[in-house]
Amino acid sequence: MSSNNGSIKLVSGNANRPLAEAIGAYLATPLTKAVVRRFADMEIFVEIQENVRGKDVFVLQSTSFPTNDHLMELLIITDALRRSSARRITAVIPYFGYARQDRRSSGRTPISAKLVANLITHAGADRVLTVDLHAGQIQGFFDIPTDNLFAAPVMVQDIKERFDLGNITVVSPDVGGVVRARALAKRIDAQLAIVDKRRERPGESEVMNVIGDVEGKRCILVDDIIDSGGTLVNAADALLERGATEVHAYITHGVLSGGAVARVTASNLKELVITDTIQPTEAVRVARNIRVVSVGTLIAEAIGRTAHEESVSSLFD
Repeated sequence: MSSNNGSIKLVSGNANRPLAEAIGAYLATPLTKAVVRRFADMEIFVEIQENVRGKDVFVLQSTSFPTNDHLMELLIITDALRRSSARRITAVIPYFGYARQDRRSSGRTPISAKLVANLITHAGADRVLTVDLHAGQIQGFFDIPTDNLFAAPVMVQDIKERFDLGNITVVSPDVGGVVRARALAKRIDAQLAIVDKRRERPGESEVMNVIGDVEGKRCILVDDIIDSGGTLVNAADALLERGATEVHAYITHGVLSGGAVARVTASNLKELVITDTIQPTEAVRVARNIRVVSVGTLIAEAIGRTAHEESVSSLFD
């Protein structure tokens, strides 16, 4: 995309600097000079070192681990820009932390996703741009315009380059992800299967039932988040037991907490493909069966279209 002649500014927090630089390179827009550092007691200090008065500013910051630190960076950067008279502030949050807390799971519990949406709005953001929200209805938690991008085009391109589409079955690792899996299966004209997991009795291991024909197929598990990796690894085992020849996984957000990388590496998954909405750790980069694809171009294109008041949804037509 051609240079914007200074009409927009890109400001990056510390969550995922490489992705921010890739976005800036695509837009031919260097990142705005800014200081985002910690005082001795770990308070966050922000200083925007360029003039942003009257500018259309995009703040690039995933709220990934350490989630609370990166969220506070986002809020303080936004406040600094608002007080510096930026014309419009868009919070670009490739991975939206707290998204899994989108409803009350039991009595006396919070809806943290709504609280975070309120914080971002009151800090001064005018709109939000994110990727593959865990629950689409979170868009309604914001009282400002919100664009939820989909990593599916990036995944589809990668799948088409690497697989014979005539022998592929797309699989949702649980019932809740069926809509996402069906959308990707439709894009590559593949069959759909579902892994239904249930616990027959308290204290007993989950029983995996596969809905759909996977015998003799290359299976591709599709989901938005991989955290501990347990569900994905168990789903892969269940598919192989039902006759699948091999199992791959395409997941948007590689949270991969705790021993997840070791669990995936030791599993029967042929390959796990994640995007760079969360900056990959060294363990991820050296893992034998984990590969990272970039959504930088996708996000950059959405930023460019937003800045020029063009359609973002047409990216996914």
